[in-house]
Amino acid sequence: MLQLRPFTPSDADRIVSWTGDETAFRKWSADIYESYPITGADMNTFYEQAAKDGMFFPYTAAEDGEIVGHLIIRFPEDKGTARFGFIIVDPAKRGRGTGRQMIELAKKEAYERFGSHTATLGVFANNVPAHRCYLAAGFSEAEGQKEEYYRISGEDWLCIEMSAVLGGEDR
Repeated sequence: MLQLRPFTPSDADRIVSWTGDETAFRKWSADIYESYPITGADMNTFYEQAAKDGMFFPYTAAEDGEIVGHLIIRFPEDKGTARFGFIIVDPAKRGRGTGRQMIELAKKEAYERFGSHTATLGVFANNVPAHRCYLAAGFSEAEGQKEEYYRISGEDWLCIEMSAVLGGEDR
């Protein structure tokens, strides 16, 4: 059974190993990390800094004790709206619903632990599997959003904003 638990620094090397080539890495991290590749130590340093404001919560998904996924929940303004990011699943576990299950657990965590009523995330248009996963997990494309592009590897990548209402899911 898939479970979501708080991230520990010892998880970082395994998670970073899943980021793949630079294109896959940028789909995962956008432009947050300046250099590629990163190490587990780089991830831990970034997370330590980000957590100082008390609005950044990294999680690790595990199944039968094995690390299979990762994401963060952060709160850009207040805890009413959770922002999901750094979502990644072990490549050996992709295509099996693990990502959808992980997102559903994160939605539950945001609602029950933090009292959030909405969750948001961004996904690049060129990351079709992730987009499909988020749709399957109950997210929809945000309407009326201004198109936002990121300049990555000399190309302009469209970021699709998505959101989900929390608390109404069948549990």
